[in-house]
Amino acid sequence: MESHEIYMRLALRESRKALPECLPNPPVGCVLARRGVVVSRGYTKAPGGYHAEADALAGYEGPSSDLTAYVTLEPCSFHGRTPSCADALIDQGVSLVVVALVDPDPRNDGRGLTKLRRAGVDVIEGVCAREVSEFLTAYLSDH
Repeated sequence: MESHEIYMRLALRESRKALPECLPNPPVGCVLARRGVVVSRGYTKAPGGYHAEADALAGYEGPSSDLTAYVTLEPCSFHGRTPSCADALIDQGVSLVVVALVDPDPRNDGRGLTKLRRAGVDVIEGVCAREVSEFLTAYLSDH
C-alpha cells in the first residue's frame, strides 16, 4: 500500500496544476505507472479539454499491460463535453485503477468504479483520501 501512496501523492501534485484553468470542473490529477515506473502524468484541462485520465493516456504510447492509473477522483462514467474517462481507461487496457475519492457528482457517484470493475479492472479506493480530500473537497459538487 505504501507505493500506492507515493504515486497518489504524485497525482495530487498533478491536480494542483489544473487550477484555475479547469474550473468549474474539479482539479483532478492522474499518474500512469507500469511495473513501478511512472510513464505519464496528466491533469484536468479547461472545460471541453482533456480530463486528467485522458491527458495522461494521450501522453503515453507504450504497452498497456501492467498499466496502473492513480487518480485523485473517481473517473467519470458518463459522456459530457468529453468522453467517459472510465471507458478510456478500459479501452486502453489499464489493469488497475487506484482512486483517492469517490466523485459525489450524482451523474457519477460510484458508477465509474462500477463500470471499471464490471470490465475486469481491479480498483482500489481510498488511497491518501484524507490528503486529497483536504485539497479537492472545496471543488466538488454533489448537486
